[in-house]
Amino acid sequence: MRKKIAAANWKMNLTFQEGMELVNALLTATKAVQEPCRVILSVPFPYLSSVSALVKGHQWYALAAQNCHHLKSGAYTGEVSAAMLSSMQIPYCLIGHSERREYNAETTTQLAEKLMRCVEEQIQPIFCCGEPLAIRDKGEQNEYVARQLAESLFVLDADQLSQAVVAYEPIWAIGTGRTATSEQAQAMHHHIRAVVAAQYGEKVAGQLSILYGGSVKASNADELFACPDVDGALVGGASLSDTEFTAIVRSLCKA
Repeated sequence: MRKKIAAANWKMNLTFQEGMELVNALLTATKAVQEPCRVILSVPFPYLSSVSALVKGHQWYALAAQNCHHLKSGAYTGEVSAAMLSSMQIPYCLIGHSERREYNAETTTQLAEKLMRCVEEQIQPIFCCGEPLAIRDKGEQNEYVARQLAESLFVLDADQLSQAVVAYEPIWAIGTGRTATSEQAQAMHHHIRAVVAAQYGEKVAGQLSILYGGSVKASNADELFACPDVDGALVGGASLSDTEFTAIVRSLCKA
């Protein structure tokens, strides 16, 4: 059975005190989380150690870094390596979020290298992909996303891919309040699974968790999670509210 994942991406939000209060509230409100559900908290680098201590003993909770550098080490002030994350026992890392692709000019080659750094350090990558509005309007989203997968994700072999998660995030739906319809989400998730199957086989594709990211909130979670190829969500703004994110987690666990 594929893992069902509710992943919170705090981005560059919340003070330390606000973050700790949010985690404590989530842990209190979501005690019913159990297999095959997972809650992954992708928090800013300075908070990783403290949040790790809070979730210790909550077996269905895990942490993710929001990024790592594409090189193993070196004179790169302000950067964080996969080896550093591994030494802190951080199990997941976001790779290729659209904001980093756009604002930090991350290339597909760099993303492929980041994926390799993660798997070398036994970190499970959450690989983000998705199209901008102009591509969607031209009806070229399938080819665009397939190319993102081929140019970066497919650097992994089948065993390595089995440890990865894919997050489909239509760029036109991130932080805009505009969400892909459940039909659009299902169609793209099905397409991603088919592209993976063509490269790695049906068994590997069938075991891959694919998350939807793009203005997910409590009010649309049930409909999204009812889609057969949607295995959870990468949640941005709504993950900053304990009531909103708790409702999303509960929707996932009952789906």
